[in-house]
Amino acid sequence: MNFLELAEKRQSVRKYSNKPIEREKIDRCLKAAQLAPSACNSQPWHYIIVDDPGLREQVANESYNTLAAFNKFAVNAPIIVVLVMEKPNALSQIGGRIKSKDFYLMDIGITAAHFCLQAAEDGLGTCMLGWFNEKKLKKILSIPDKRGIGLVITMGYPETEEIRPKKRKSVEEISQYNKYSK
Repeated sequence: MNFLELAEKRQSVRKYSNKPIEREKIDRCLKAAQLAPSACNSQPWHYIIVDDPGLREQVANESYNTLAAFNKFAVNAPIIVVLVMEKPNALSQIGGRIKSKDFYLMDIGITAAHFCLQAAEDGLGTCMLGWFNEKKLKKILSIPDKRGIGLVITMGYPETEEIRPKKRKSVEEISQYNKYSK
């Protein structure tokens, strides 16, 4: 498929079948993530693939609570991926301070997009989660205190192959040529 078809196919999946995911598909997602560009080639990320059932349940349970139960679907995901933010290299850090930009956060978004787009190409569904109990996840997964968690990504075969219509602003609403005049 071409890239626009792939972008159309990728969606946030919240209902997964219990079909096991082939290791080679996970490895392709990791390869796509590894190839992502980053500021000053810093590559400030580390992926933890959680496929052990007991550990996966513990991780999933830290993605929601009684007040914010919208991520409860994570307990049914066959794989949970935890994207750890590594320390960026010195050049990226200096550039970030000078420009007042958190380049490593942009880098995390790019690598996660690569990972999820490869998953979609391989027929897998994903959902990026920003809501989770970071302190408890770090303890469960032995992540050092000096590291943060950028995202948690659920992954599995979608329960259905239906591609929902995208509700997006029009191209004209999100873009202009040559100047901003919104």
